[in-house]
Amino acid sequence: MDGSGLSGSDDTRKTDDNDSMNVTEHENTDSETDSDSTDSSAHDLEDLNDVEESPLISREKIMEVEGGQLGFEPYEISKENGSSSQNNEGAGRSPRQSPDHQHYHSDCGSNSNAHIQRASDLLMAVSVSAEENKMKITEVAVSAMEELAKKALAGAPLWQLQEDGKTEVLSDLEYMREFGHIDATLMDIMKMVEVGEPQRLPISLDTSTNSGSSFESEYRPILPQELLGPEPLHTEASRKTGLIRVNPLSIVELLMDLKQWSSVFANIVSKAVILGVLFSKGMEGNYDGTLQVMTAEFHLPSPLVPVRKSYFARYCKQLYPGTWGVVDVSVENLFPTPSIRFKRRPSGCLITETRNGFSKVIWVEHVQVDNVAVPNIFQPLVTSGFAFGATRWVNTIARQYERFAALMARSTPADSGVLIPQAGRTSLVKLSERMMRNFCADISASTTNIWTPLRVLPGADQDVRIMTKFNVDDPGKPPGASVAFATSIWLPGSPKFLFNFLRHESTRSKWDILSYGHTIREFAYVVNGENPGNRTSIMQVISSPVLYLQESYTDSTGSYVVYAPLDACAISMVLSGGNPDHVVILPSGFAILPDKATLEGQDSSGSLLSVAFHIIDRASMDGYVPPESAHIMFKIIMETIVSIRAALTSNLPKN
Repeated sequence: MDGSGLSGSDDTRKTDDNDSMNVTEHENTDSETDSDSTDSSAHDLEDLNDVEESPLISREKIMEVEGGQLGFEPYEISKENGSSSQNNEGAGRSPRQSPDHQHYHSDCGSNSNAHIQRASDLLMAVSVSAEENKMKITEVAVSAMEELAKKALAGAPLWQLQEDGKTEVLSDLEYMREFGHIDATLMDIMKMVEVGEPQRLPISLDTSTNSGSSFESEYRPILPQELLGPEPLHTEASRKTGLIRVNPLSIVELLMDLKQWSSVFANIVSKAVILGVLFSKGMEGNYDGTLQVMTAEFHLPSPLVPVRKSYFARYCKQLYPGTWGVVDVSVENLFPTPSIRFKRRPSGCLITETRNGFSKVIWVEHVQVDNVAVPNIFQPLVTSGFAFGATRWVNTIARQYERFAALMARSTPADSGVLIPQAGRTSLVKLSERMMRNFCADISASTTNIWTPLRVLPGADQDVRIMTKFNVDDPGKPPGASVAFATSIWLPGSPKFLFNFLRHESTRSKWDILSYGHTIREFAYVVNGENPGNRTSIMQVISSPVLYLQESYTDSTGSYVVYAPLDACAISMVLSGGNPDHVVILPSGFAILPDKATLEGQDSSGSLLSVAFHIIDRASMDGYVPPESAHIMFKIIMETIVSIRAALTSNLPKN
């Protein structure tokens, strides 16, 4: 199914590998442009207050349907379009009221929730500007850098190797010994735990938090729930070492520049705002000593998994020649907070220059989180720490520079023998990157995406979500209303098999409704890195005017197959090196995750597949989708799932 419209062109276990002084800036991004700076906290405040599964559906049937806020919202940048959201999209607005039509109200977010989020950001921004709080944040950041360095460089017993010899688990007990405030009595209790005696630990060993222990529930005392208070947050910790073909300063800039960070990590970060810069040398490119307070949302590629939002300080420091540290640490404990659902303990990376021109990156991800709202099919993956772990961050950095190196390589011939010129390769990859960013933004459960359950068939139990978006002035998107609908399911079979099935030209007609009965040909491509499956392709439907731009990417933490329909004129312009920024594109596609954490070299026997379509339906409007269109959308996504499941089942080993 293409993305042009219904009209149809369309636990304790933590895993991962071991490998001045003024608030000067309010910067907000959902990805792509920088915001302006202001000169004083008073002026900041003044500016802020001014901002306001199912019977199959025929292809013919598809062809028939055609057709002053309170809060902190400074210069908000949409990850989907790169322009100010104050002047652009009203994603997820309330449906128009009509007694004759079904209305969809989101249970993942609402305008009132968005107002609360903006108000919280505003209050945090104002709090950061207080002189007393600046000193507290500074002390927390400096201490966090020291802890990060120790966690990054330590071996056993703090980090314990698993049977594969590469995956590491952080020892809670050793962590508390090293970084906690433990008296003699608690030390005795910890020794009892180590020798297997009855475990009755206090409800909180961390005196700096009011959110409970970093230990899992099996370590909690057996007392009535009313005496225990809120459930303790679940701890996830992981470490990953990687070699990146780039100098350390480039990685430092990538992490400290909000625009770059949000863009490169669009598969993880759905929204980010700099609330205040406490320290900066004021020289472009020099981030030594920079301290900024931020808020960000971290997501998985599914509308069903809640995002993780945190307020945190980010501190950058050159620790010694050739080595830099960038650390994040939550600051919620410094300010009154009704409840804390997610905290970043000192997390980040050490970046060291190597003799061969590479950078050695040691990434530590250490968080506390409430995973109660995570759907059951995602629970094993998320609670293991694998889903949001360090490997995902390192793999994303590696991918960025692999793509850059591949782009600079010699031109790749198409199967016809025609070379894509360098300018055309650059333009094609740039367009594909925008498509991927938009897809990641569309499929997440970010607070900017107001998803609504789509229930149109009695007894249908598949949790499909739908939302409308409205574009006013982004030249890279069709004007007016568009509709996104998505879901996530568990499927038998390995993520590797599923990835190759979805991306390959020879199997597309088995799941793409608009390609049924047609032959698909990949007539041009650019390989992005060492894995030939990581590529940007142009797919052609033979005997049809339909062309697709497709991006496929896979690593040990997940895979994507994303595509969008394009007309021949747009493809010709892009391959000639033309500016791709004004090419209208709406991405659809798939995100594939393993169904549980696996040791290195192993493959999961099950997959978590998220399916998302983003289309234009001429009968829909901003905030409103007519019932007949909603019914067809539900059938489209369910038929796609049925087709994929049937193909996978037929290829499973027979018992």
